[in-house]
Amino acid sequence: MQLQISWSDGHLSIYNFQNMRDNCPCASCKGEIESHEGKMMLPILTPNKYELKDVQQVGSYALQLLWGDGHKTGIYTFQQLRDLCECVLCKT
Repeated sequence: MQLQISWSDGHLSIYNFQNMRDNCPCASCKGEIESHEGKMMLPILTPNKYELKDVQQVGSYALQLLWGDGHKTGIYTFQQLRDLCECVLCKT
């Protein structure tokens, strides 16, 4: 599954749910990634981890995503979302 955002400059961003969840900017997820830096870790799979249930706008600067496993503390700023874009133009 994918999420698409059409920006005011005409750019269409495409996001894979797994990539978005794996790049969650919340303190818990960022701390987990940083604490294991340099070590090979097995992924922790939880049911519905990569299922996007809802998207809420946070003010005029971000989106908050609710995942199928109940995780909802990640607030993705519009700049972070633009940087995570997986479209052909942004990948090159």
